Amino acid sequence: MARNRLRIPSLVALSAALALVTGCGGDSDTSAGSDSGKAKGKGKPSVVVTTTWEGAFAKAAGAEDIKVIVPKSVHHAPDYDPKPSDLAAVAEADFVLYAPFEPYAEKIKEAAGSEAELVEVNLDNDADKVKAEVDKLAKLFGTDKAAATWKAAFDTEYAQLAKDLKAAWPGGKSPNVVSQVFTGWSAELAGATTVGTYGPEAVTPAQLAELSEKKPAFVLDNAHMSTGTVLPDSGAKQVKIVNYPGDDLDLLPVYSNAAAELKKAMGAS
Repeated sequence: MARNRLRIPSLVALSAALALVTGCGGDSDTSAGSDSGKAKGKGKPSVVVTTTWEGAFAKAAGAEDIKVIVPKSVHHAPDYDPKPSDLAAVAEADFVLYAPFEPYAEKIKEAAGSEAELVEVNLDNDADKVKAEVDKLAKLFGTDKAAATWKAAFDTEYAQLAKDLKAAWPGGKSPNVVSQVFTGWSAELAGATTVGTYGPEAVTPAQLAELSEKKPAFVLDNAHMSTGTVLPDSGAKQVKIVNYPGDDLDLLPVYSNAAAELKKAMGAS
């Protein structure tokens, strides 16, 4: 998610790595679905994604043959150095999904000589943005029916979580929160009132004073880019929000887990 400290592997280095592909396996670090050996252009599309986040969007859209490049253990995706096996997977893909802060995705495609369609994904767990991305991908994949089924289940789950969180509001009132720039979606899920945002850089003394004056009840921190306690001595409870799905590429637990953390924090108020 961060846009700083990008390390973009050089095209020369990636091209050199490609020469080793014939001697390397093409095992996935993370995968989902079936038919991973399906030939290009036949049946459902072969999709390579940079992280589990893009992978979850692809799965929600109806893709089944998904290969994830960056291991879940790497929290800052742009720091990852692609391996020869990654290049081999890209070379066989129909689509390569990446985020704007992962510029090496295009370098991977070029180095592998892939004819895959490179698709930029807006990684934001805001409910409306998620559904818009799922629709976009489904049109590319030809999986509109599967995407519609997923969106219906998503809407049902999201509405229930939002209802439960509203019922947990301290004193029956929408709590004031400060959100990291990539956790605003969780404030919306909770029906909270966002009184300020911060990040992705660390909070400056001036920002600290300004945000503290807002007297938020909670700080919604980004688990993947945490800068420590954001508003010390303010009385605000800090809640860690996880954006990335797990190895199963299921996006729904991201919302249920965030709701559980928020509900626990509100219950302790």
